[in-house]
Amino acid sequence: MNLSPFEIAVTDEAIDDLQRRLRNTRWAWLTPADAWQQGTDGAWLRACVEYWAERFDWRAAQRALNRLPQFMAEVNGQRVHVVHRRGVGPKPYPLVITHGWPGSFFEFHALAERLANPAAFGASPDDAFDVVTPSLPGFAFSPAPAAPGTSVFQVADLWVALMRGLGYERFGAQGGDLGAGVSVALAARHAPHVDGIHLNFLPSSFEPAIGPGDAPMSEAEQAFVRAKADWAALEGGYAHMHATKPQTAAAALNDSPAGLAAWIGEKFRAWSDCGGELERRFSKDELLTNLSLYWFTQSIGTSMQMYWENRLQPFRFAAGERVAPPVAFAHFPHEISHPPRSWLERVFNVAQWTDMPRGGHFAAMEEPDLLAEDIRRFFRRFR
Repeated sequence: MNLSPFEIAVTDEAIDDLQRRLRNTRWAWLTPADAWQQGTDGAWLRACVEYWAERFDWRAAQRALNRLPQFMAEVNGQRVHVVHRRGVGPKPYPLVITHGWPGSFFEFHALAERLANPAAFGASPDDAFDVVTPSLPGFAFSPAPAAPGTSVFQVADLWVALMRGLGYERFGAQGGDLGAGVSVALAARHAPHVDGIHLNFLPSSFEPAIGPGDAPMSEAEQAFVRAKADWAALEGGYAHMHATKPQTAAAALNDSPAGLAAWIGEKFRAWSDCGGELERRFSKDELLTNLSLYWFTQSIGTSMQMYWENRLQPFRFAAGERVAPPVAFAHFPHEISHPPRSWLERVFNVAQWTDMPRGGHFAAMEEPDLLAEDIRRFFRRFR
């Protein structure tokens, strides 16, 4: 594996072009409706666009990002952007953390600090991690695969090669959203290298087989399956678009930063424990740093491609099939789905289950202290 240092360098021309597009936004005529009832609220979007154009300082955000130890790895013919943060402690444990959509490697900036240097946050240095945070292929600075076919399963294969190239023969994995899918695929396909996985989301396509000798679905499991279908019908339009017509959506979102802000901003509000007020959880600068990564890398279209690939390669387990490495699950109350423990136990050895007091889909940004402590607790058994 080839590894070289990486530094973000967005040109002045790209920044000027973004600001021009924002200032020249052609605003849609909207039928009067309650705020956020029919999607992104127009008043919020106008304020977001104005701040992005006139007050957001990308150069300051870029300097902060470039303080992270970033690299570009060449792994099995695929270039992968990765942040590799060495732990501060007597024997850091290697952990690969994978983001999802509409997140990015930036999503983990606060969590990674707490994991790599726990003593700085009042925890034991014995719990330090070497934190590896790659960008999924087609997200941010990881180029899209040259050919179709890369789902979370192929990403898991890449991550094993990446971790071994960094010197880690055995390691742990953590993730939510698409990152949960990659982590499950790591455990299912690469048990000799993966000690255990920590999840704060269950992949939407996860479906255990229920054979003649298995217990029938419980009431809680049946309620979960119904709730998941109801959510997909009312809230899953974005995912259906990504999974069936990603290139149509990409044409619009790659051309309009206001459209990109609407598409992504609405998800941060709907999926987080923010009580309807985005800035209770995320500052404008945090939201716009993440948005700007999508914009400047022109990766919104390639990021959606993962949904297409995952639809063609869903998680399906045969009757009696088990995933060997143990699993921890952190259940945040404002997550978008709430599987019962028994649903996971049909396939996994659930070694740790935590019902969190608060937090939502973007747990690493919303509740980094809670998530970090849960991760520390689970992986102590492998040190």
